[in-house]
Amino acid sequence: MTAQPIHPEDPEWVPRNVEGTAGALTGERRMEFYRELLGAAPEEAEGVLRRWWCEAMLDTDPAGDRLTAAALDGTLATTAVADLVRRRREAGLPVE
Repeated sequence: MTAQPIHPEDPEWVPRNVEGTAGALTGERRMEFYRELLGAAPEEAEGVLRRWWCEAMLDTDPAGDRLTAAALDGTLATTAVADLVRRRREAGLPVE
C-alpha cells in the first residue's frame, strides 16, 4: 500500500516512488540516494526509499529547516504511537 497525498494538487507533495523522490533531491543528495538504493539488498530497498522520501519531503517543505532544527533541539512536538493508532482506527484507516 502506498501513501496517498491528502491534497494531491499540493505542489509541495513528493510522489512516494523512486522518480518522485529523486526529482525532489538535487545534486549530490540525488546521487547519494541512487547509490544507496542501488546498493541495497532487495529486502532493504523499501526502507531506503522511505527514508529518502522523508528527506525529500523535508527538502521541499517551506518549514523543513524549522522542523529539522526543532527535531535536533529536542523541541519538536511528538505524538505517542498509541495515540496515532487510535486516531487511525477511529478514522477507519489501516494500522498494520
